Amino acid sequence: MSTNMNPKLPRGLRNNNPLNLRRTKTVWTGQKTSDLRDPAFCEFETMAHGWRAAFKLLTKYYYDLHLVSIDAIINRWAPPADRNNTAAYVSRVAELMRHSPLADIGLRSDHPGRWMMLATAMAIVENGTASLDYFAMLRGYEMAFCQWSK
Repeated sequence: MSTNMNPKLPRGLRNNNPLNLRRTKTVWTGQKTSDLRDPAFCEFETMAHGWRAAFKLLTKYYYDLHLVSIDAIINRWAPPADRNNTAAYVSRVAELMRHSPLADIGLRSDHPGRWMMLATAMAIVENGTASLDYFAMLRGYEMAFCQWSK
């Protein structure tokens, strides 16, 4: 599935980028590098590739920085300095996960469901619930962490 340019969809869904990862020097697997339409955010070939990048970023980079709680992760992901309503974002993600915003989420290897819930809750905050493809999310997780997956 290629990038969906339906203008009625949220930006993250149009870009196959459910967590709205900004473009950086990192080029993720499946990230488009030509024919780009969004000047600031990554565009992915498929939604599964967007989920894969999100999971890699959250569980490798953020957790390695000792950002181990919803509050710490969201404050880094969507800081108030960037004109985000970070407190509302934290509150909504914690509510959806039914997890304390200050409690450790745990290692991905020990609590994969928590990381899937975190990313899904963040995608809901970023894009709303319409048109979220949960199977693409699971494929992205599999692509990120399962050796037998291509």
